[in-house]
Amino acid sequence: MRFLTAICFILLFVSCKEESKSLSAQQIIDKTIENAGGDNYNLATINFTFRKTKYRSKHNKGIFEYSRTFTDSIGEVNDVLNNDGFTRFVNAQKINLPDSTATKYSNSVNSVIYFVQLPFGLNAPSVKKKVVGEAEIDGENYYEIQVTFTEQGGGADHEDVYMYWINQENFTVDYFAYKFFTDQGGIRFRKAYNPRMVNGIRIVDYENYKLEPWENVDLKTLDELYEAGKLELLSKIETEDVSVINSKE
Repeated sequence: MRFLTAICFILLFVSCKEESKSLSAQQIIDKTIENAGGDNYNLATINFTFRKTKYRSKHNKGIFEYSRTFTDSIGEVNDVLNNDGFTRFVNAQKINLPDSTATKYSNSVNSVIYFVQLPFGLNAPSVKKKVVGEAEIDGENYYEIQVTFTEQGGGADHEDVYMYWINQENFTVDYFAYKFFTDQGGIRFRKAYNPRMVNGIRIVDYENYKLEPWENVDLKTLDELYEAGKLELLSKIETEDVSVINSKE
């Protein structure tokens, strides 16, 4: 009887393990988004401060508005990015900007909010994702998910390549890396820390690492380079004064 019980346990364990390994990239991302907030993102207003600049992300069933507010030598600056495009206001007055400048500011606003809202956004139509392997980091098992972007809808940085290490048990993005080609290019590797749930949305901070030279480096190897201490800590990405308002409330 004990022998049969042991056999059943082993078969159940193997079955669960095989089911876990058979998950597609889409299923893994869906589980990760659900774990981090799921539908809460679609009706949430997220306010936070990053490097003394105030940011706001507002979503309402496909309608979005991203903004940042700061004060400099010309007064109070309010940058707004929404479904209609980008606008800059200085002291509440709309400013006309060259297209190249507007694109630069727009990308800056979008980039900060994109990282704060991860993994939300990984199901955007322009995102292409696939499982490229598995890894063990600090004793935890991870799926390695590669993300690339279509040119249509992928933005100015559509050539960038991302790698996400998603915890196989908790379905959390504990590490990610990306290779970018603007501003002379480079590689960044980020380790999440200080995870917290704020009114149904998972917020984390990051240790931000770089690697030189970077041109011929495969993103899949960055976890090994991190554990070997071969990445240089560049900065810390910390979000402060975080609040989340859900329009369902």
